[in-house]
Amino acid sequence: MMIERQRAIVSGQSVPRLPRHVRIQFDPVRQAHAVLSPEKVFWPNEASLDILKLCDGRRTVDEITEDLARDYDASPQEMAGDVAAFLQEWADKLLVRL
Repeated sequence: MMIERQRAIVSGQSVPRLPRHVRIQFDPVRQAHAVLSPEKVFWPNEASLDILKLCDGRRTVDEITEDLARDYDASPQEMAGDVAAFLQEWADKLLVRL
């Protein structure tokens, strides 16, 4: 019997975190951070890495967006769509839990 998984939908009140099987690690050879998941390696760009580092299971998506807006000198409204889209894509791949 197959159980269909419900898709988690990102909202401003979602509290994202990395699941236990996903971790961020610095690769000294490439001088870059990698996101490691069983049998997969992702090389996020700087903005993606900044989002992932804030996915600590305590902050909401709205709080993450506000923190990033301050860091990038942008308005939260400008950042909200990109942050939500990134987190939704990673949640769909089971690399972020909401």
